[in-house]
Amino acid sequence: MNEYELERYSRQLLLANFDVAGQMKLAEASVLVIGLGGLGNIAATYLATSGFGRLLLADGDLLEVSNLPRQVLYDESQVGTHKVIAAAEQILQKNPTVKVETITEALSGEQLEKAVKKVGVILDCTDNFTARKSINRACLKYKKPLVSAAAIRWEGQLVSFLYHQQTSLCYECLYPSLSDQQLSCNESGILSPVVGLLGVYQALEAIKLASGCGEVKHGALRLFDGFSGQWRTMQLTKDPQCLACSVENQ
Repeated sequence: MNEYELERYSRQLLLANFDVAGQMKLAEASVLVIGLGGLGNIAATYLATSGFGRLLLADGDLLEVSNLPRQVLYDESQVGTHKVIAAAEQILQKNPTVKVETITEALSGEQLEKAVKKVGVILDCTDNFTARKSINRACLKYKKPLVSAAAIRWEGQLVSFLYHQQTSLCYECLYPSLSDQQLSCNESGILSPVVGLLGVYQALEAIKLASGCGEVKHGALRLFDGFSGQWRTMQLTKDPQCLACSVENQ
């Protein structure tokens, strides 16, 4: 590490269980952030400013005025711009040493698998079940750790799957079937700090996975109620009939 990096990350380096070794692992790490909305813009910001070496950002949407209350990485001058382009511009201003790659379309099929294969950690920050299902299956196929979050109304949830270590259960064990409409904040609404909080937690999980510092539990579902300010945690169990990770479908 050079003198600038020692100064920039000095507060992280003070952590006895992180130190220079953890910071150097972050500098060598790569992450795919799928969806640069309320979750992804917050998560990507913290990953970049914390010293992640390479960020691959994917989203096909353009920035709208209605996004601004909860997507605080952006500003009004960027409305109408691709979210990933706007995010890359802002991130590079915050940390010009990070490498940022952008994909200005929704990932699917071979393109999704190609993106998953080239990084170390995947963050699912999408807002529809069709995308979540495809992302889960790609991460499961290539044994890549997946950090998935969602937020709607006053509630949020976070769950990590350590597919590089085990495939005893997966995202589809939790949600074997779910309509995209049930996940839409366009219809149900969302309180901005709730989705921001979940994005921060996604970044934290990714940092722990990339640095090897801190505990990340496979399949531990965390549920947040912003109205009461309470968290609940439950350990998921495998669905023996799961179409994604059951033995018959491996």
